[in-house]
Parts: sequence; C-alpha cells; structure tokens
Amino acid sequence: MQSRRGDDGPDEKSWQHLANCLGVDPDLFFPERGASTREAKEVCRGCVVRQDCLEYALAHGEKFGIWGGMSERERRRVRRARAHGATGQSNGAASA
Repeated sequence: MQSRRGDDGPDEKSWQHLANCLGVDPDLFFPERGASTREAKEVCRGCVVRQDCLEYALAHGEKFGIWGGMSERERRRVRRARAHGATGQSNGAASA
C-alpha cells in the first residue's frame, strides 16, 4: 500500500517495494464513501507483505483507505480486539 504521507525513514517502509500494490493507482485504495473496496482487497489478496502493511496502518493510526486488505472499519475491530485482549491478559483472563 502506498502511503499518502511523507517518508517515515529508510527502514520504516522497507516492505513496500515488495507489495502487490506497487505501481497501482493509490486512488483504488481510497474509495469514495460507500464505494466498493472489492478491487483494492483483491490486489491485497495473496500479497507477501499484507501483514506488514496492516501492522503499519495499525501502528500509525491510518484511518482511511484499504491497508493490508482491510477497510477502516475492519482495522477498528482489530484494534478493539487487541485492546480487549491486552485488558483481558492484565486481569488474569486467558487470551483467545
């Protein structure tokens, strides 16, 4: 996934040169509200750095676009699940 942000350093996004989306129009990954995300997610399917892309988006609070094959809403669910898991682990609950 190509970032619309400035460069975060040489190692920060070293995975991007292996991404399936390299050379794809970035607008595909930032569809208008209500538009289909199917094509963008298809580009992500099978990408060898899909998890790196997703982790980048989660770590940097990317609120827009498709990153790692997930929409904003799907990433919010991941963040909530991780936060809940961290909370559950701190109070002695077993993690799922």
